[in-house]
Amino acid sequence: MDHEFTAIISSILFGSFFYLLFLLLSVKKNVRIYIFYFWSPHENKEASAMLSFLLFSPQTKAMVGSRSLIGGLFNRLSIKRNEKFIDYPLTPIQEALRALWHIAFPNVALKGLISEQWKEMGWQGPNPSTDFRGCGFIALENLLFFGRTYPASFHRLLFKQGGTRATWEYPFAVAGINVSFMLIQMLDLYSAKPKNLPGFNFLKLLGEDEEAFDVLYCIAFEMMEAQWLAMHASYMKFNEVLQATRTQLQRELSLDDVHRIQDLPAYNLLYL
Repeated sequence: MDHEFTAIISSILFGSFFYLLFLLLSVKKNVRIYIFYFWSPHENKEASAMLSFLLFSPQTKAMVGSRSLIGGLFNRLSIKRNEKFIDYPLTPIQEALRALWHIAFPNVALKGLISEQWKEMGWQGPNPSTDFRGCGFIALENLLFFGRTYPASFHRLLFKQGGTRATWEYPFAVAGINVSFMLIQMLDLYSAKPKNLPGFNFLKLLGEDEEAFDVLYCIAFEMMEAQWLAMHASYMKFNEVLQATRTQLQRELSLDDVHRIQDLPAYNLLYL
């Protein structure tokens, strides 16, 4: 009885704390908050809620936690692959996946959110949510921004239309997730402030253009494609290609004459 009473009190205090935190954060005009709850049937249900805050600017489509760095705050807890849940039961994610499919294949009807059709886009299996969990929803939003903003570039990479292609090509969607994760690491976005020159310079670009991260993602994806073709790579060399892309991007972000995201030398790749 004492144990159950303690669990109930703990649950009430736990819920009250996060409710108050939600109220405090939600009044901020420049921050939008998504709260995701996941319940594990194997744990005490009063104490098993897992909470993830994803903060991003309301003027943009992508969840880029780094934007809160301008105000000195970056609070983002990514969802890891080893959490105790099976699927994302979230309408925003379902809507984003359907939108992504329509951008990629506008003339092909999607049979279901869990379908073998997803492999045609380069997801590893019939349920794409199992691929982007390791990086979070931002990876999906990055792909959406790419397709909506630079559709010609998006489709050229999706359908591998440029250059001499390898027998074993990189899967488009999974490659996009890796690009998102590479940028987050390279720019040191999980820190209170970046500890490297590319990350520091990126914050300046972000101050001038709140879509800088989204556009940088598209540039990085194009850079990765260019490296892939230049190195005559196949699937087994993907990590090597990604590292070469990171090195090149770090070099460009360290240039003195880059004051806007459009000043990056590789920006023109989006318009080939």
